[in-house]
Amino acid sequence: MFHWLEKHPFFFTVVLFITVAFAGLVEVLPNFAEQSRPTIGTKPYTTLELAGRHVYIKNSCNACHSQLIRPFKSETDRYGSYSLSGEYAYDRPFLWGSKRTGPDLMRIGNVRTTDWHENHMWDPSAVVPGTVMPAYKWMFTNAADLDTAYAEMVTVNKVFNVPYNKPIPMKDGSTEVVKMAADVAGARAEALADAKVIAASMKNQDVKDAVAAGKVPEIVALIAYLNSLK
Repeated sequence: MFHWLEKHPFFFTVVLFITVAFAGLVEVLPNFAEQSRPTIGTKPYTTLELAGRHVYIKNSCNACHSQLIRPFKSETDRYGSYSLSGEYAYDRPFLWGSKRTGPDLMRIGNVRTTDWHENHMWDPSAVVPGTVMPAYKWMFTNAADLDTAYAEMVTVNKVFNVPYNKPIPMKDGSTEVVKMAADVAGARAEALADAKVIAASMKNQDVKDAVAAGKVPEIVALIAYLNSLK
């Protein structure tokens, strides 16, 4: 059969097209299944969380940490339930990753606290002996870019219809609304209010003072993002 197809390029092309089309359907159709839709409880990011995600990407945290739990017992035993594609409905870009110098962070918000993240980013080896992770002390002084985070919120809301200011069903049957401010000033105010909650659980006095003065250090935004990964 194969030799016959080699001698008849038209039929070879038809068979090749059908094969590729079938393979494409196998890849695409599962995305319409129930498990591929946004899972109950999946929420878009707040301004502060999105600013923290930008800090995460800027510092290449995704180069050493994945955000994808594979459906294998060794994975679920360590990290929790495996990932569903719907859980990434509001992630742009995806941060699945493939290399794990450090552990997977898909559900890190369920297992680590704000003060743990604070200590870990300031002096990783003091928290995890033997780690190769460097310290990120500049995050404690650098200001988070809240304006860019708000600009992304507006963009994904208009272009991708990310449901800001709309009721989102939660796993307990309730609904939550993730607010998007009407302007940049409102977004800064909302982010600062969220930052004060994070800073209240931190020990670094310089960070506390900065937030009290109306500045949001990158470390606060990053912790807000990490705490949202559940």
